[in-house]
Amino acid sequence: MQNLTTMEQFELLKNEEKVVFKFTADWCPDCRFIDPFMGEVEEKFSDFTFVSVDRDQFIDLCGQLDIYGIPSFIAFENGIEIGRFVSKDRKTKEEIESFLQTI
Repeated sequence: MQNLTTMEQFELLKNEEKVVFKFTADWCPDCRFIDPFMGEVEEKFSDFTFVSVDRDQFIDLCGQLDIYGIPSFIAFENGIEIGRFVSKDRKTKEEIESFLQTI
């Protein structure tokens, strides 16, 4: 999974075909919980580009997108938001896959 490095990169990526942004932080235990299986999720849903967004590095972006809990996911296709799985709750592999199947 690639890491977001600039706002310009965010704007470019969200205009691609199918991209999922995973909002996370190093200090977040629920974010660390999903790390071991995210590679499998990425393989299973290979039609998406997955991008990790450090919440602390992109706090203004999180505010713009109404992301107040992590880990959270927002999917875009050609610049249009097509789905969001946003909450402060811990997420399971099954919940993440279920979200991705709906978009």
